[in-house]
Amino acid sequence: MKAAMAAENVVDSVWAEIQYNADAWASEEPSLASYLHATILKHKTLLSALSYHIASKLDCTALPALAIRELAEEALADQVDCIRLDLAAVHGRDPACDSKATAFLYFKGFLALQSYRVAHYLWVNNRRPMALFFQSQISHRLGVDIHPAAKIGKGVMFDHATGIVIGETAVIEDMVSILHSVTLGGTGKESDDRHPKIRYGVLVGAGAKVLGNIEVGACAQIAAGSVVLRDVEPRTVVAGVPATVRGESTCIEPAQTMDHSFYSN
Repeated sequence: MKAAMAAENVVDSVWAEIQYNADAWASEEPSLASYLHATILKHKTLLSALSYHIASKLDCTALPALAIRELAEEALADQVDCIRLDLAAVHGRDPACDSKATAFLYFKGFLALQSYRVAHYLWVNNRRPMALFFQSQISHRLGVDIHPAAKIGKGVMFDHATGIVIGETAVIEDMVSILHSVTLGGTGKESDDRHPKIRYGVLVGAGAKVLGNIEVGACAQIAAGSVVLRDVEPRTVVAGVPATVRGESTCIEPAQTMDHSFYSN
């Protein structure tokens, strides 16, 4: 962990940018200066600030903030590059996000994803009761329920995030965008490997339900409100209840452009 923190201290333009924005905001809005100092300006690294931010959100009488912060720093020490990519995903894809500092402080999808990364670290290191405790706190405080055993890649964006549910054996690869109220769940009839596999660059619209051990191919699109029960081919657009193929994506990587349009078959 010390090596990772030392490497982070060398050059981190992302953290410098976030601190620059926070300093400007503190000048513009003095009533927020103490908050901005506590969450951003007093920290030397992105990891230090993020562990503090996670702890302040998940703090409870059962597990105080200091203990949560120590766990977060341990879990995320080797994932700083992944965190930067997640920040870039939010800033680059969400038109409501005007800076990485905004994403860091106020976009709960980003915070829920980083908190999940702590829970996942605990899960794979055989600290499963603590991992499940984190899952419960994330769900309670942030409205996002991700099983700590799920596997999630980097450069992922949860837009708005409220109501997202991700099951135990789900897989989300890199550069995926998922909007609010999405479920990656089981059908209720399966056991063991029972949740969806979302491949690189997929765009999942608001309210979509993807159920069962099925595969959504790279750069596919799932329209808002759809119920997906079968495999989806790469670069295919599906919509409806149950979802059926409606065409092909109009762009190479819809998750990055957030373009929901398609070529009709």
